[in-house]
Amino acid sequence: MEEYQVVNQQSWDERVPAHVASPDYHLAQFADDPDFLSPVVRFDVPRLGDVRGLRGVHLQCHIGTDTVSLARLGASMTGLDFSAPAVAAARQLAERIGADAQFVQADLYAAPEVLGRGGFDLVFTGIGALCWLPDIRRWAGVVAALLRPGGRLFIREGHPMMWALDDFRDDGLLVVRFPYFERPEPLVLEEEGTYVETDVVFQHNLTHSWNHGLGEIVTALMDAGLRLTALTEHDSVPWEAFPGRMEQIGDGEWRLAEEPWRLPHSYTLQAVRLA
Repeated sequence: MEEYQVVNQQSWDERVPAHVASPDYHLAQFADDPDFLSPVVRFDVPRLGDVRGLRGVHLQCHIGTDTVSLARLGASMTGLDFSAPAVAAARQLAERIGADAQFVQADLYAAPEVLGRGGFDLVFTGIGALCWLPDIRRWAGVVAALLRPGGRLFIREGHPMMWALDDFRDDGLLVVRFPYFERPEPLVLEEEGTYVETDVVFQHNLTHSWNHGLGEIVTALMDAGLRLTALTEHDSVPWEAFPGRMEQIGDGEWRLAEEPWRLPHSYTLQAVRLA
């Protein structure tokens, strides 16, 4: 594995138990309510359309809450993630609630070899996934390889403009600090904690990440043989991206408390693989 994969995998592996235990992932609600969906998937139900009977793959699925939500909507799902503890937790969740979902541990770029080429009707990628990948064009090639002709990609992701902003300032200003466009070198950060509330003290706090401009993402998909069918920018995200500066607006969504129209917070993108 490359250095970025080792570093990031250590970080994610260590955080899985805290995420499983966190109410933010709603594992108890999945078990108690057969109609419960993750907030991420529930937000996009109007854009997803009918997925019943589709064979889908969720790339970078983490502990599988979005994956089993898509299964509850009627898709036959496969989740893929590079973290063994995350895949184990996802399998336990699917078994616990009887979801039509299986899970595979593998690096994203190996997905076509591991899962097979051209066999999926739907490729799904959720919030906070693309930033861990160094090469968006290679990712687009993976998506194209997995989809059958006419198959569909569905993404909801944090907006690259939001990822470029500094969230460490004490003066409340929104300042562009980090790259908007993909760079060869990673953004190397060392941050304690995680994005859910927990008392756990982690040992592996170093991460390597990359931003990818919206135009870079769209162009990479088009060059890989996909046709863009929808692109919507949103003024909210499903977590408190800027702590202390955001407000909840319902259904697990957060947006800037002051003048949220200044910033695209997230986006939804859909594309179809051409024959």
